[in-house]
Amino acid sequence: MKTTFTAAALALSAAWLALPAQAALKEGDAAPDFKLQASQAGKPFSYALKDALKKGPVVVYFYPSAFTNGCNVQAHLFAENAEKFAAAGATIIGVSLDSIARLNEFSADPQFCAGKIPVASDADGKVARAFDLPITEIPAGRKDTRGVEIDHARTDRTTFIVTPDGRVAATVGGVAPDANVQKALEIVQQLGAGKARKS
Repeated sequence: MKTTFTAAALALSAAWLALPAQAALKEGDAAPDFKLQASQAGKPFSYALKDALKKGPVVVYFYPSAFTNGCNVQAHLFAENAEKFAAAGATIIGVSLDSIARLNEFSADPQFCAGKIPVASDADGKVARAFDLPITEIPAGRKDTRGVEIDHARTDRTTFIVTPDGRVAATVGGVAPDANVQKALEIVQQLGAGKARKS
């Protein structure tokens, strides 16, 4: 049965969604299924998008690197608002090209993910590319906010809201980390409200 989630997303103002500079997947596109090693509260586990979608919409947010200024802010705000996303029926998964070792630390750090949201390691960038996101190398010698050298490539900060039918309801990119989280929350709340009206 076709979901009506995307109808709610259509009602949002076009100005509310800022698309990234590169052509990422857009509303109505099929979201690629993926399985990745992820971490929550410092504990690694196997994450499958298909399984998460059985519970409701999923906020798949790609970010450049753990322990960098904007990504720290974004992770903190997703964690801080995790209960609001859950109340709207949505779950969250962060995805970056960080190693699982870095993400074990990041996911447990009380200043950032705080054990409240999982983050997944897309070390080869395969999943990012499947979402039509570009991969760029980080200059050698670049360090994170802890002073540790960043040893992986990066992708654009872009968030996809994926509905249980596996479709992209909205894409948020090209905005500041705090606005990215705020817009993602507004979208899932709109989707939840639309579902409630239809039930």
